[in-house]
Amino acid sequence: MLIGVLCAPRALAVKVGDIARFQGEFPNKLMGMGLVVGLPGTGDGGDFMPAMRPLARLLGRMANPVGLAEELKNAKNVAIVLVEATLPPNGVREGDRVDVQVSAAAAKSLAGGRLVVTPLIAATALSMRGDAAGAAPEVLAFASGPLVVSDPKAARTAVIRNGATIESSILHNYIARGRDLEHYQKARQAGAAGTTGGLLAWIRPDDPYVTLVIDEHHASWAMANIIAQMINDDAADPEVGLSSKNAIAMATDRANVLVRIPETARANPAPFLARIETLDLLVPPSEARVIIHRESGSVIITGDVQVSPVVITFKGMTITTMTPEPKATPENPRIDTQEFAALDPGRVGGTKLQDLVDALNALKIPATDRVHIIEQLHRLGKLHAKLIVEE
Repeated sequence: MLIGVLCAPRALAVKVGDIARFQGEFPNKLMGMGLVVGLPGTGDGGDFMPAMRPLARLLGRMANPVGLAEELKNAKNVAIVLVEATLPPNGVREGDRVDVQVSAAAAKSLAGGRLVVTPLIAATALSMRGDAAGAAPEVLAFASGPLVVSDPKAARTAVIRNGATIESSILHNYIARGRDLEHYQKARQAGAAGTTGGLLAWIRPDDPYVTLVIDEHHASWAMANIIAQMINDDAADPEVGLSSKNAIAMATDRANVLVRIPETARANPAPFLARIETLDLLVPPSEARVIIHRESGSVIITGDVQVSPVVITFKGMTITTMTPEPKATPENPRIDTQEFAALDPGRVGGTKLQDLVDALNALKIPATDRVHIIEQLHRLGKLHAKLIVEE
């Protein structure tokens, strides 16, 4: 079992770009159904018609038409597969290559197979209806190549390194007019009254904006407000000073900060956006968390976790202490066994945090039981932290 206690000073200087991204940066997914050939008898052919039909059509397009029922009934070296490719958050250009994940529909194993050229479309196209003429979705990439099965125990899934070639560039738009902002439209629907009035008055419908999206684990009103304040302070004219009228950034919720692009940067906004990403900010104290991963047995504890006084006994376990502690000698040395390590080189952890580490070190029990004790402490209200359990 791995235990880590992460401690940090009360405030740490990081870059805005380390904990936030511009809206528009997100991974796109391409999908398609393909055919794998060359399998050593582990395919889903023969009586599996979903695999036989595309194989027959493929042979027909290659000027080798076959009778589906008779000539392919013993073909066990082919498999119908789901093909997926995840594109980078910043988009791709025509000619770029990305990895491909392949999953078998019914085949026993994909080891040794090769994916026949397969068209990929945007995953969002699967939920969209074609136009009146029934136009097919645009093919954005083609995937093919030899399959690599990394885990023999999961031989029905494989990967093709750089197996998809992008046919059409996919670029993201990071800048939006004020009237097109989701926050502006919601504010208009709610009206100028209430909490949305200030936001509605601040957004200029014809001006360009970008939205900073704070990472989930850092999202909070404190963080959003600090980022907005740092951007406003950096852009403020020293002779004029900062006010609500000339502020270019506003925190709209705990995870989003709207930023108006200044007139001087609109012809070429790249330097301005780069400046925002590299701004230093002081991170406020993070939320106290204990993260447990059941499968690996790992436990991560943030440095601001506190524990109230509590006595633990578990399955007949006893903890014996001797006061005063006997002095160690060469004949009778003192041996300390530490199974929980505090990652705190700066020695900034509080005494309550050290109490937790010492108590866990004393529990020489299996990892699953240690996790159970931590969960019980949380249920009793003795563990003052947000407990996150990952299966």
